[in-house]
Amino acid sequence: MMSTNESLRAGRYERQPEGYDAFIPEPFPPQDLRIDPEIQALLSTADQALGRLDGVVDVVPDPDRFVSMFVRREAVLSSQIEGTHASLMEVLEQEAEGDEAEARVDVREIRNYVRAMEHGLARLGSLPLGRRLLCEVHGVLMAGVRGGEPHKTPGEFRRSQNWIGGTSPATARFVPPPHDLVGDSFAELERFLHDRSPLPALVKAGLAHGHFETIHPFLDGNGRTGRLLITFWLVEQEVLKKPLLYPSLFLKEHKDEYVDRLQAIRDEGKWEEWLAFFLDGMAQAAEQATRLALDIVALRERDRERIAVGLGRRVANAQLLLDELFRQPIITARTVEDLLSVSQPTASSLVTALEGLGILRELTGRQRYRIFAYGEYLDLIPGVRSKE
Repeated sequence: MMSTNESLRAGRYERQPEGYDAFIPEPFPPQDLRIDPEIQALLSTADQALGRLDGVVDVVPDPDRFVSMFVRREAVLSSQIEGTHASLMEVLEQEAEGDEAEARVDVREIRNYVRAMEHGLARLGSLPLGRRLLCEVHGVLMAGVRGGEPHKTPGEFRRSQNWIGGTSPATARFVPPPHDLVGDSFAELERFLHDRSPLPALVKAGLAHGHFETIHPFLDGNGRTGRLLITFWLVEQEVLKKPLLYPSLFLKEHKDEYVDRLQAIRDEGKWEEWLAFFLDGMAQAAEQATRLALDIVALRERDRERIAVGLGRRVANAQLLLDELFRQPIITARTVEDLLSVSQPTASSLVTALEGLGILRELTGRQRYRIFAYGEYLDLIPGVRSKE
């Protein structure tokens, strides 16, 4: 049977004047954290998996081209956890067509996530991971989409109560701390991230994500911002050179357990059980990302060879286009004009040549305004067309 002290490790619930119970966190981090042999083994496995993933960067030509697809993949998965119904394919098609004003709200949310990731990674060079950086990131994430209305104060910590589940705090599954506690609770999180404690970076990432989601410092977008925090932390701590990890794959596949494990921290003080789940998930995500990255490298080498053998004097431009396809795998002839700064006839000729080699596939069946995809590249990425 669980002791009262055990159940209160993370905090307690207190009745508020409005008649609902809100969570009041204990000081963070927990001082009695138990890193037992099971967690040590999971940590070792995750560290090794992340080390292999980080090593892939050294064998990938121009890794930033590859990173852009990994970031968009993470954006789609993280957004789908929150109920966004758009696929990676829809995002890529909208990018190819280029009319952002006509993009569905769900697609705009995912594109905002990509921008938020890019903004945060760029700012890590001049700002530590903390309140200011995450508020900036949240402002980018929520700009012009659901939950980004001015009264929901995007880019600022909340000044009113929020809740998770239900239609009001009275019927919610979880009511985070009252807004007047958010600043101090987050300050504890900041100090924890940047103190000199000997805790491993992955353990800190897991604890920080769990505490961030409990604080729920924004009125909306907390899940996505909290998952961005994981990536920012691993890059800041140089566990990863590039954001090739997409942790939301595992968290989406185990969404119910993800939610339950976080809630068990609050209700039962189960920090260790959450850490075991988190570390296992990071290991699995890193292993899949490594396999995908190596498969992409092999595909690039094979298709560069096909182009070298089959395209004669057009080889140079075709190789340039192939490299761009790893960043932008759905294109139009007009896209090629812009990417390579070539004429319309040259762009059309290149597209036709790559279609003839089987590298590009036409998607629309139209004679005009045609859209092409780097099909075998997209086939490597699980769930490209999935909205769930």
